[in-house]
This record gives sequence, structure tokens and C-alpha cells, in this order.
Amino acid sequence: MHVIVNGDKLDLPEQIEHIHRLLSHLSLENRIVVVEHNGSIVPKDAYEELRLSDGDRIEIVQFVGGG
Repeated sequence: MHVIVNGDKLDLPEQIEHIHRLLSHLSLENRIVVVEHNGSIVPKDAYEELRLSDGDRIEIVQFVGGG
């Protein structure tokens, strides 16, 4: 499956069907992030339910501290 994540095309393995698996694949599962799927923000409790499809556009924003 091909998706676009933060502007980059990614070729994902078949077992990555949901947002939570995508975050795990990108080593972001334990980070505080906001995920946008095709222009809509995804509530965290929907990460395991929302199915990815070929051509989806995903934006992932991470929070970082500093000063």
C-alpha cells in the first residue's frame, strides 16, 4: 500500500492496516502525537479502528519541549 506521510511517499507492508500500526512502524507509538488523516484530525481512541487505504495522506505532528 502506498500512503503519503508528512509529504513523503511510503510503501507500507500489508500488515499495516490501521493508524496505530503505522505509528508503531514509524517508532512513534509511545510519543505524544496528533494524526491527521486525509485532512481530518483523528481522535486517539480511533487509531486502532481507522483503516488506511492506498493513496491516503497522513500528517503526524510530534510535540517537543525546549526553550
